Amino acid sequence: MFGGAFDPPHRAHVALARAGVEQLGLGKLYVLPTGDAWHKARTLTAAHHRLHMAQLAFADLPQVQVDGRELERSGPTYSIDTLRELQAEHPQAQLVLLMGEDQAAGFTRWHAWEEVARLAVLGVAGRGTGEGVAALRALPGVRVEALQLPQMPESATDVRTRLTTGQDIAELVPPAVASYIESQHLYQAT
Repeated sequence: MFGGAFDPPHRAHVALARAGVEQLGLGKLYVLPTGDAWHKARTLTAAHHRLHMAQLAFADLPQVQVDGRELERSGPTYSIDTLRELQAEHPQAQLVLLMGEDQAAGFTRWHAWEEVARLAVLGVAGRGTGEGVAALRALPGVRVEALQLPQMPESATDVRTRLTTGQDIAELVPPAVASYIESQHLYQAT
């Protein structure tokens, strides 16, 4: 499972998914755009746009299935709810939750984080010092697999900022995502 706002999905998201599939031998990876992100202060782009951009971004990874279930939930979206559903759907599978080191740093603030750790191995991609991975490994009962990725400075915030100031985003997002953003006039200055 790899959840996130994907507002918009960028090359680092795709690289993390690819690393998870290849380095952890994942047979299937559910990419799940979040519904009502309890931890985001800003309003997210409309769900149908984020779902479609995720489908475009991850289209070249055959093991990836973009799944809209979190977009259909009412109320806050929590990873634990999706993990419970996936466990029920795939009772024999070892669940893995992919995340970047930035999310790992705040893992103990997640809703029901202890149960998340019980249900899934955490596949964490470093984006800095490695402190996030070390902090997770220090928690009792948390299973962590570190993913090897080159440093990737891409962030959705940077993509949105560049777009609102009229800058190019070609090196930050997959070409199909850039085309969709342009065709739908997303993230433009008002």
